[in-house]
Amino acid sequence: MSVSLNKYISDSGYCSRREADSYIEQGRVTINEVYAKKGNRVEIGDRVTVDGEKIKSKQTDYIYLALNKPKGITCTTDLKDPNNIINFINFKSRIFPVGRLDKLSEGLIILTNNGDIVNKILRASNQHEKEYIVTVDRPFNADFVNRMKRGIKVLGEYTKKCEVIQLSENKFKIILKQGLNRQIRRMCEAIGYKVTSLVRVRIMNLTLENISKGKWRFFTQDEIKSLNQLLELSKSEDELLGMGGLNE
Repeated sequence: MSVSLNKYISDSGYCSRREADSYIEQGRVTINEVYAKKGNRVEIGDRVTVDGEKIKSKQTDYIYLALNKPKGITCTTDLKDPNNIINFINFKSRIFPVGRLDKLSEGLIILTNNGDIVNKILRASNQHEKEYIVTVDRPFNADFVNRMKRGIKVLGEYTKKCEVIQLSENKFKIILKQGLNRQIRRMCEAIGYKVTSLVRVRIMNLTLENISKGKWRFFTQDEIKSLNQLLELSKSEDELLGMGGLNE
């Protein structure tokens, strides 16, 4: 994620934010060899200097992992749960999941140590797509697809319109911009179907590509930058009021 330039300099211990702003105004600060301006932001990998001296942030290095979660793993940091995701992934540093998939669901989940990005993803309004492949217990027809698309009443409210594509007689793809608790399972149950398999294959720009079930990988630099750009598009008022969490 990006950080404001004055905060980046201040976090390094070089000077205060106010002093950093003064240095920027005086033309003493560069980002990647270009003179900086107030309001600039620093991305991962950027080189920042003051009077030619490279600034090294003391901020914790952010970790971003993409896991292909198998069934049976619980998306909790509670180590009392024997199936908790933290013990399963067994990463050397403290990380936590962004949102959750229920125990019987599989697929993509993000883990990180960056609380800011967690808040932005979970609180951002209905702009961020989550894609799932779902199998139900019996064949369905076009009426099922259309009802799912239009919205179904669950948890006292109607789900928002979404994209649904039938893949076989009992399998479909669904793309949500919403994150109600167990939303897909509840939608199917409300019209008489039971989910037998649910796999999340995409969150925004991130996919399960090249991640075997039960395995994880680090985000690429391009994925981090793309994710940051997508989150920056979220309006501040939407971040406070939205319903775009990453719950299944």
